[in-house]
Amino acid sequence: MILSARRSLAAVTGLGVTQIVSYGTLYYSFSILEPAMAQEFGQSRQWLFAAFSGTLLIGGIISPWSGRWADRFGAGRVMTFGSLAAALSLILCVLSQSWIWFAPALVTTGMATPFILYNTAFAVLVQIDPQTAPRRITYLTLIAGFSSTLFWPLATRLLTVFTWREIYLFYAGLQVFICFPIHFWLSQMTRRSPKLHEERADEPARGVGGQLPAENRRSALLLIMAGFSLASFSLSAMLVHLVPVLAAVGVGTSAVLVGAIFGPSQFAARLVNMVFGTKLSAMSIAVLSTALIPLSFLMLIAPLPIPLVAGAVVFAMLFGMGSGLNSIVQGTLPLALFGHQGYGEILGKITSARLIVSSSAPFIFAFIMEKLGPALALSVAAIAGILGVLTFLAVASLIRRSTQ
Repeated sequence: MILSARRSLAAVTGLGVTQIVSYGTLYYSFSILEPAMAQEFGQSRQWLFAAFSGTLLIGGIISPWSGRWADRFGAGRVMTFGSLAAALSLILCVLSQSWIWFAPALVTTGMATPFILYNTAFAVLVQIDPQTAPRRITYLTLIAGFSSTLFWPLATRLLTVFTWREIYLFYAGLQVFICFPIHFWLSQMTRRSPKLHEERADEPARGVGGQLPAENRRSALLLIMAGFSLASFSLSAMLVHLVPVLAAVGVGTSAVLVGAIFGPSQFAARLVNMVFGTKLSAMSIAVLSTALIPLSFLMLIAPLPIPLVAGAVVFAMLFGMGSGLNSIVQGTLPLALFGHQGYGEILGKITSARLIVSSSAPFIFAFIMEKLGPALALSVAAIAGILGVLTFLAVASLIRRSTQ
């Protein structure tokens, strides 16, 4: 389905709004609300983050199905269902009166995430028009990058006035009254996969075939799954613990201000990619974005001839840039290598591996930081990022051999 430029822009803007709300309500706000939850239920932070890791794990397990359903029924319909599922899961958390009920209720929020976050949103854009999808994906991530910038301070402010239960109830309302109508509107633009791939005789072909021959696609997919999983382990570990880590390494009262640089750095990287990104392949951006992650950690753990706060600022900038570009390439690299046919299912498999591996990251990182210190925790995350770079370099080598 090919839309006018105006409607296509409206689709990207609408998805941007729902991604801001969904990431903010289901992901970014948790680290702000978690202390209040832990205090009410009498649990340690480790157990709260263990439950949160369970949300990532269940999201990873479900992702292949959400991808297949996006191909079969249309990604817009899947996101419409996901909005209601997200609202219901938040309400279950609100109604939970003990830890025994709250922990599984929190995990149910992870059941909704594969249907409403980036992987399905990217599928919407590919189903609307595969050829313009890479650029639209960049636009989308540019908008959605404001989620942490908006919801970290919003959750902090709300918590001074309301309880975490009231905040979660408000978040459920955002899913119903903002995300659901937008996703329902988008569902009218997307079509089931069989219809998507049928080209009308009077229209030029709009598909994207993919760079890899059939015999190399399985190997490339496994490598890409590994690369994104390793990068996501590092990202997930740090995103949840960003401000506490900065405080632990000695940044002190400047930790919150330094952490605030993360969001604008994400935005800046995506903006630069939007303007100049056509000169780089998706594969090159994958290698670059992954390399920025361990490089940023070195700013905190390596002895540098600069003040600690200055090193922390450079860390936040590099980490934000790596995270921002990584979000883009999660959608553009599979499209470039495998084409638009079955895109939802392929992205679902990649997302599944990525979330299953990264689901343990917040808990493992918190455990290592508490028992062995922040330097070792950062070193483990950096090693995972370096292995991710090597994996993507192996994919690049496979592409070169396939095209010779």
